[in-house]
Amino acid sequence: MNQTNLLVEAIVKGLQEKKGHGIVVVDLREIQGAICQYMVICEGNNPNQISSLSDSVWEMVHHDIKEKPVSVQGLRNAQWVGMDYGTVLVHIFLPETRSFYRLESLWEDSKIKRIPDID
Repeated sequence: MNQTNLLVEAIVKGLQEKKGHGIVVVDLREIQGAICQYMVICEGNNPNQISSLSDSVWEMVHHDIKEKPVSVQGLRNAQWVGMDYGTVLVHIFLPETRSFYRLESLWEDSKIKRIPDID
């Protein structure tokens, strides 16, 4: 398994650890001009959970594959946190913010893998 796939796996594991839901992995490798190879999108119920989800992703990725994000944006309001790992972008939304931006629909030509929620 290559480094990017390990990264996606660690990100999903971190999101599942803190009960992120609606997790999708968008494969952008065949989309010409895409800014990354994968996008991982999920949502949390409130700003506190969104902060916990981003912390969990940071810790899981650092623990499993020793990588850190290039940047993390949105922690102050925690309505939409973006984490940039170079080849993978992570978007953690409040449900209403996710519905408004509809990132999955922007990339509907790509392969989208839905990860089942863990209860």
